[in-house]
Amino acid sequence: QQVLYTRLADELIARLKAAQGIQRRGLILAYIQKFKQACNHPDQLNGTGDFAEPGSGKFARLREICEELREKRERVLIFTQFREMIEPLDGFCTGLYGRPGVHLHGGTTLPGREAAVTTFQGNDYVPFFLLSLKAGGTGLNLTASTHVIHFDRWWNPAVERQAEDRAYRIGQ
Repeated sequence: QQVLYTRLADELIARLKAAQGIQRRGLILAYIQKFKQACNHPDQLNGTGDFAEPGSGKFARLREICEELREKRERVLIFTQFREMIEPLDGFCTGLYGRPGVHLHGGTTLPGREAAVTTFQGNDYVPFFLLSLKAGGTGLNLTASTHVIHFDRWWNPAVERQAEDRAYRIGQ
């Protein structure tokens, strides 16, 4: 990851030298997105699809956090801004917990959304709920969870706080 990040930074610097005006701003915004993807997992940026844990410091840290939660049988909401990260995170967390969780993203149908929420909030232990920040950050009560993880950060902290409020409701 570090090598990839450094290569991206060098590439951006070289391209900025040749760019002017609004083109420079566009390059910076595009590269911020690339940096975020590289930090999640190099496979997200490269499109290789492997998503092996050793390739990502974030996956290693997520393992540490979730192993502790698993021991306590606590539930967690895991938010990502990238829909394409839902499936790799689902596979990773299912393997880690030894049982499936639920997920929700912008392509989830209304009945699928309701079923995922009902399943997670139910009496059976469903350890994790993976949500895309935009689709799952508003309009849900997910008070069965005791923890919230932002796998990748959004540029607006208010959006992240609103997502956290899915778990931490007034009076809870």
